Order: sequence, then structure tokens, then C-alpha cells
Amino acid sequence: MHSSYLDFAPQEWTLDRVLEWRAGLSPGAPFLAFADQPVLTFAAAWQQALDLAWFLHQAGIRPGDRVATLAGNSALAVLLWFAIDLLGATDAPINPAFSGKPLEHAINLVETDLVIAEAALLPALQGIIGALPRVARLMVHSASEVLPAELGGKPVLALTLRPGERPTDWRPPGAAHNDLCSILFTSGTTGPSKGVMVTHAQAFLTARQSVEGMRVTGADAYYCAHPLFHMSPRFCAIYAALLTGAKVSLDVRFSARDWLRRVRESGATVSIGHGPLLEMIYAEPERPDDADTKLSRIGTSPFPKHIAMDFERRFGVKGIETWGMTEINIPCWHPYDESLRPGSCGKIRSEWYEFQVVDPETDAPLPPGRVGEFVVRPKLPWIISPGYYANPQATLKAWRNLWFHTGDSGYIDADGWVYFADRLGDRIRRRAENISSYDIEVAANAHPDVLESAAVGVPSEYLSDDDVKLCVVLRPGAASAAADLLGFLASRLPHHMVPRYIEMLPAMPRTPTQKIMKSQLRAAGVSAATWDRKAAGVALRSLIGKA
Repeated sequence: MHSSYLDFAPQEWTLDRVLEWRAGLSPGAPFLAFADQPVLTFAAAWQQALDLAWFLHQAGIRPGDRVATLAGNSALAVLLWFAIDLLGATDAPINPAFSGKPLEHAINLVETDLVIAEAALLPALQGIIGALPRVARLMVHSASEVLPAELGGKPVLALTLRPGERPTDWRPPGAAHNDLCSILFTSGTTGPSKGVMVTHAQAFLTARQSVEGMRVTGADAYYCAHPLFHMSPRFCAIYAALLTGAKVSLDVRFSARDWLRRVRESGATVSIGHGPLLEMIYAEPERPDDADTKLSRIGTSPFPKHIAMDFERRFGVKGIETWGMTEINIPCWHPYDESLRPGSCGKIRSEWYEFQVVDPETDAPLPPGRVGEFVVRPKLPWIISPGYYANPQATLKAWRNLWFHTGDSGYIDADGWVYFADRLGDRIRRRAENISSYDIEVAANAHPDVLESAAVGVPSEYLSDDDVKLCVVLRPGAASAAADLLGFLASRLPHHMVPRYIEMLPAMPRTPTQKIMKSQLRAAGVSAATWDRKAAGVALRSLIGKA
């Protein structure tokens, strides 16, 4: 038996091998805690995953099949992911908040004949069941609800754990390292969701990088509140725990208000977070005991530069900034022993990846310090996604000229430090100047009445040119006018970054990971609710120095 995950050859990088190996190496060690349920040991998780795999095998699931799952966070959802992969099949977890056309699109995209769902989500399926021609049956996991016999003429079966029914000599088929482990859906903020094909080797390497980048050991405990249909909780926490023997406390959902309490209750030493989540945590009222936890480090993408240093001070943690995406894992890590560099996401893990910054129009490499598009390619087969499932056009567009084009922009300095600037789609081009929406938002969020903001480009009177629109959510009870905020910004931003338009919103549209959906803000454009400084006759020169 291997003594470490480092002993696994790349051809052995599969979830079924790792799960069985860890159950044999650390059978009685605590693995997965969820809500008030008993903590699963590694051995128990292995046995229950086998029982589920046998149940699904009996139901006809075979290697290469795709199974759509629709559920919130739970221990059973984790075991179901394991069971599907043990069979050499591919799980396709779908956002449980989906309904209507987005849900119909996701299920039809993966060309599955089986959907496994929570009982509470059956109404969402009922509304679209007639538009799912390939789906032949539904399985539902339910603790107590009485299930209907059929939905839209399609049989509904109960998904149950049945210990003792599995033959003791039965072995699941397992998978190869280049087989698909999962199909994970993009946020779909700029169009219909795409299904990112994730190989077993890719999932293993993401977990390994997370272990090494954050120095996780078997003595560690994770706190994770991310939804399981994303890569971060799966590979950066749960799979990383399989590699090391660490424990994972999985929460139902993220809550900024409850985050610190849940970290304490779980005894977590390590966690993960996206930039918007950390900003929400940081926005909670500060207390003298905020650092009174066992938490010592948190992996984040990004680590918002305007709060990074104070976040570390306030919560007594080391922030480890990264850059990556589902298609390519996490190629860039802040070296663990290097001091914080606000704004930099670290250095490329060059043993695994090649990386360039290129002109987004020509794909020509750019010199250090020049902002362009990040492109990546692997040095080992099967460690990044082979493409978008059933979407060859999107695959060819992203994987062109032998590089994966990320759609992220930034630069790399002469010492190899990588700096993320913006999504190319979020970049604002005004009068030949490329403007970072982030810089505008940092300035706006410094206003005492502003809870959060988002800057987007809207068409100006010139061809292929933008004006800046700032969308703002005020703090409760605040009543700042747009003109007052403009004066505040005029003294803090270069002239070309000062917004022409400001619109106050009750709340921002968000993805499930709390990223602001800027595509919706751009699509809203300029309306009757939008304040226009030119229409109001406000000259910027008259404002400078008055704030």
C-alpha cells in the first residue's frame, strides 16, 4: 500500500483508488461532518459509497454513463459523487437553485437518462419534465417524504442505502486517469451554462496542489461552506482531505454572519474562500475575539487587495491567494513562505503548466508588465479539462493556438509574480484607455455609505467605446445621493475612471458563489433610474478637491 499520495503514479490518479487507499490507511479517522449527523470515518465513507455504487449498478449505471444530480450540500451528496465515480460513470451536479430553462438546459446538455434529486426539488423537475426527452427515470433521496410513483409519466425510484445487500466479493469497475470524473457547469453569467469536462487526473492534481499550496496534513480540519456543484469544495477540500487524512466539516450554505461561529464550532484549522465571500465576512462588525479560533490559513481566489492585510490581522490567519478556474485547475499559487503581496495571486506552478500573457486580439506574447490575456497549457496529459461537453464550438474557441484562453486579463512582472486585473468581458474601454472595474469599485466602497458597488461599461456615443456606469448598494439607513458619491470619487480616481452614470440598487444580482453578475448590470444599460452626470450638468473639474 502507498504510504503517501506522492506515491501514486499519474496513471493511478483516480478517485476510486484514492478513496479505497485512504479507507485502508486511516479507517477509523474522522472524515466528514455534516450538520448534526454522526461524523463519517474514512472506512464508513468507503463502505457507504460502495453500497450506493452497488445500488446504482443494479439500476443499470455503467462505465461512461453520465448521471445528473440535483441536491444541496449533504453527506449523502458527497457519497453519491463517490459512488458514481466508483462505477466509472460521470456525475454532473447541477445548481439546486436552477429551475425552468436553466435547469432544462443543464440536464439536456449532459445527455443523461437518469436524474437523481432531493425530494424537495421535485417541483422544479415537474415543471420541465416534458422537455427532458432523454430522461427515462428519476431517483430521489428522501428521509421521510412519500414519493410519487411517477413524474410526467417517468418512474420515480427511492435512492436508499441498503447495507448488507452488496455481495462481499463485488468490486466496482473504477476508472482510468483520463476518464471523466465530473461535468461541472460554468456560472452561465454571459450565456447558457457550459459543461466543463473534468478528468480524474485533473481532479487529483487540483487536490494535490491544494494540499501542497496550503501545507495540509492529517492533523488539519477543514471548514467548507461552498456548494458542492463547484470545484472548490470537491477538490480543494474534500478530495484534499482524502489525500491527507484531514477532516472536513461541510456546511449547508455560506453565511457571513455565522462564518466565525461555525469555524469555531468545527475546530477548523484551514478553509477556502472566494474574494466576494471574504469581503462579506470582513464587512461584519469587528469584535475583539475575531482571531480567537484554530484557523491558521485560508486559500482564496482572489484575496481582495483592499482588505487583505487587515483580514489577516483581524482573523489571525495567513491568506494564500491563488488564480485558477475549473477548466485548468489552479496553476498559480502564492508561495507559502513568501510574505503577502496584495494584488498578486502568486507564481505559476511551472512543473505542471506553461503560462503566457498574450495580446487578446493576436495571441502574440507580451513582455513583463504588459496587461493581456492569461493563457495556459499542461505539461502532463489529462491534467486540464479536455473541453466543454457537447459544445465543440466553445471548446475550439477557448482551446485555440494550442493554448487554453482563460478570458482573464492581467500581467506578470519580471520576477514571475502574476497580477490579475479583470475578466476580459468586464474590462471597460474608454477613449482608448483600458479601465479596471476593480479600481473603481475599491474607491467607491471606501465611501462610508456604500455597502458594495460594481462598475461596468455601457456604450458611449462613440463606436466601440464605453462610458463607466457604477451600480451601488447603500448601507441600511444611508441616503447619499449620486452627486455626492461622484464628488467623493472625483478626488480619488483618475479623470478617465470617474463614472458618468451612477445607479442605486436594492441588491446586486449574484451567482451561487456570490460573485456579482455583471452581465446583467451591463444588459440593464442606462435607464430612467440611472443618474447621468452630463445630463445633470455636473463638470468633474468643479468637484475635484471638494470631497
